[in-house]
Amino acid sequence: MGAPLTHLGPPILLLLQLLPLPTFAFFPNIWSLLAAPGSVTHQDLTEEAALNVTLQLFLDRPSPGRPRLRLEDYRGRTLLADDIFAAYFGPGSPSRRFRAALGEVSRANAAQDFLPASRNNPDLHFDAERLVQGRTLLVGALRETLVAATAFESALARQRLGAALHALQDFYSHSNWVELGKQQPHPHLLWPRPELWSLAQVGDPTCSDCEELSCPGNMLDFTLLTSGYFGTHPPKPRGKCSHGGQFDQSSSQPPRGGINKDSTSPSFSPHHTLHLQAAEVALLASIQVFSLLRSRLGDRGFSRLLDITPASSLSFVLDTTGSMGEEINAAKIQARRIVEQRQDSPMEPTSYVLVPFHDPGFGPVFTTSDPDSFWQKLNEIHALGGGDEPEMCLSALELALMHTPPLSDIFVFTDASPKDTFLTNRVESLTRERRCRVTFLVTEDPSRVQGRVRREVLSPLRFEPYEAIALASGGEVIFTKDQHIQDVAAIVGESMAGLVTLPLEPPVFAPGETCVFTVDRLLRQVTVRIHGDISSFWIKSPAGVSQGPEEGIGPLGHTRRFGQFWTVTMTDPPQTGSWEMQVAAEGTPRVRVQAQTSLDFLFHFGIPVEDGPHPGLYPLTQPVAGLQTQLLVEVTGLVSRHNPEDGQPHFSHVVLRRVPEGTHLGRVPLEPVGPPERGLLAASLPPTLLSIAAPFSLELAGQDGGGQGLRRTAPQPCAVAPVLLELSGPPASLAPGSKAPLSLHVASFSGPQDLDLRTSVNPRFSLTSNLSRAHLGLNESAWGRLWLEVPDSAAPDSVVMVTVTALGQGASPVPPTHAFLRLLVLASPSQGPMASPAHSAGRVLPPAASTPLPSPSVIRARAGEGTVSTSWWGTVAGVLFLLDCSSW
Repeated sequence: MGAPLTHLGPPILLLLQLLPLPTFAFFPNIWSLLAAPGSVTHQDLTEEAALNVTLQLFLDRPSPGRPRLRLEDYRGRTLLADDIFAAYFGPGSPSRRFRAALGEVSRANAAQDFLPASRNNPDLHFDAERLVQGRTLLVGALRETLVAATAFESALARQRLGAALHALQDFYSHSNWVELGKQQPHPHLLWPRPELWSLAQVGDPTCSDCEELSCPGNMLDFTLLTSGYFGTHPPKPRGKCSHGGQFDQSSSQPPRGGINKDSTSPSFSPHHTLHLQAAEVALLASIQVFSLLRSRLGDRGFSRLLDITPASSLSFVLDTTGSMGEEINAAKIQARRIVEQRQDSPMEPTSYVLVPFHDPGFGPVFTTSDPDSFWQKLNEIHALGGGDEPEMCLSALELALMHTPPLSDIFVFTDASPKDTFLTNRVESLTRERRCRVTFLVTEDPSRVQGRVRREVLSPLRFEPYEAIALASGGEVIFTKDQHIQDVAAIVGESMAGLVTLPLEPPVFAPGETCVFTVDRLLRQVTVRIHGDISSFWIKSPAGVSQGPEEGIGPLGHTRRFGQFWTVTMTDPPQTGSWEMQVAAEGTPRVRVQAQTSLDFLFHFGIPVEDGPHPGLYPLTQPVAGLQTQLLVEVTGLVSRHNPEDGQPHFSHVVLRRVPEGTHLGRVPLEPVGPPERGLLAASLPPTLLSIAAPFSLELAGQDGGGQGLRRTAPQPCAVAPVLLELSGPPASLAPGSKAPLSLHVASFSGPQDLDLRTSVNPRFSLTSNLSRAHLGLNESAWGRLWLEVPDSAAPDSVVMVTVTALGQGASPVPPTHAFLRLLVLASPSQGPMASPAHSAGRVLPPAASTPLPSPSVIRARAGEGTVSTSWWGTVAGVLFLLDCSSW
């Protein structure tokens, strides 16, 4: 490790000496290892730093009613998110949301090497001696992270944090900081004002010529700070260092060679022998950033930023017209029950979101972390006026999606059909982007024609937009009556308990046919929900014991009925094996089987890139028709400290089905990636699946530790996009009175496309585009430029969402494709939280153990603000580096 880290103190020195020495590199993500085996990536540095600070938080703040975590239990071990979650919150506590949040940060970090707007910008990678400019953008990104996190914009905060960490880590790989003998982070890199000092000037030669792949001695003997040039923009001045590697055009110009320490491979990294030292310093610097965020946000805000909790958010969309008295009361009762049962417990919601609507109005959105504030606001809502149909339901739902954290449930209470049906497809796409599940509780029978005042005769199909959104999001539409709404609304509390949905065979339920689902020994609270015009049903256990529709306690569990809504909750522990079920009903009954478990999975998509300067996996939020795509699965809940006799559960393959028909599309084997305890699996999606733009479902299958069948289904179906649509913005935040350029890219890989490109922005700022139509052949692309004008009156520290929609034209138009981009309007730097400290910044950050919890905050946002989430890959494991630090 080099010279001793004396400033860390004896306990931390001992800890570092007990650690296995890791091997680090600065390639983007796990797929980069194909090009440089033995390397670790930006992703690893990011997640190791986050896990270290998260563990420090757990050590500082013991969980009530749980044994204190002990530092010695983690020395010399690889940190795993599942392990520390189980130790802190208790066995079975789901880590899915936490791992997803870390994945967002890591993917935003890795995306800097792939996205067109960032991959060739030297300021974002500390290339080309652009050190002052790079520091400016780095500090700006950190400030945006703090502002967005404070405003409950966690998804945007994670994106900006990932970008900041990428630049920070690149500084130690792309500059000669390590070559100068430095073993600690640069003391002034995270502050906007102190000079970086000793910077090489334009006329200072920095490198000698090196004609070999490995160039350990090509730095000239001097003490100036520099970095390498990459490519031809900007051109490398005479005597300057190159970045280096086989894809760097500047490295063939004298002085040849380069100085980057990105990987273990001399083909990519001329200073490959120093990658470990550079990564050690980069890891310490990344821990500084996470500690800074904890210090500035407080433990509550930091936990919300990274979803360091097994709980989810509570998000309501409420119809407030005159006929909604019973529904509003039901929502209040459920909210109060959740607040009372979960307050001051690990399952207390992390945030609360409320969006009212009627006609013609909707919003504003109310967001808070304080349950009492949420209850007070909810209690102010009463059913007043209106009473006609339809209503502005989808506009309110879109607003809720913009402000609800990813992987959350949203509950819509209404007795009316939507007036704004034109938003259906966009809301569907936004639910996929946010990975949020929407459940509609509708106290209106679709065939009922009396009750509300109507301005026109309404179609019996008027609730189809709700059905489409529920299908796309993995939610439900539950029709009930006023007298049953309070009992049916209990689904709110049940859905927030971290349930998984079990796949049914066949997946589309047919009356009179037998349906099968598999129960494994990791499941508890298995519940069957049936709703529709049901005449009878039976459920049979693997032992042959049956239970019918008789209410009360039966041989298998507890049956309850509320009108046309039935629930059967099995007695714990449920018998493992194949269960059978049959339902007799008029029409098609709706059947769903859910259960509590910590064993779940996340999934992402990407395209392997192996021939560029930064090989890795290019991110896709969804597969694109005609474009070969990798499916990436991350299993959560694999605690490594289990009884060896129990065995470790594993998934062997994925079953693909067309949605909603349930047609079998194939069975694809899953290949493990990395150590088994990390639960990383990968598969290539079959070309037949990607030949047309259509939705499909994912079912993971394998065995639990005892050899029993194990099945999980993705909470929502995936959609194959007909075209690739990318929207990117400037590297820095927006300012009131500015005009920002945005880049638009659309490409077709499945055949000719004739597309209309439509844009919108919320709030309604001026937005112009030079690309409104695109005529694409096979494997053709089109590029456009958009200009977003931010008025002087724009609220500082607010969010703008830009949406671009590609619509197919012709006799058989393809489904619309949407791209979402969130941008932050920031106040002037002098008003922000990143002011330079009065004392020296030369020391490392504290663990912030003494930082008091801030008062819960409340955010009221304008109607129509937006959000977007980027999908990427995440390992969530790290080597323990806890720091004893001084204050920031």
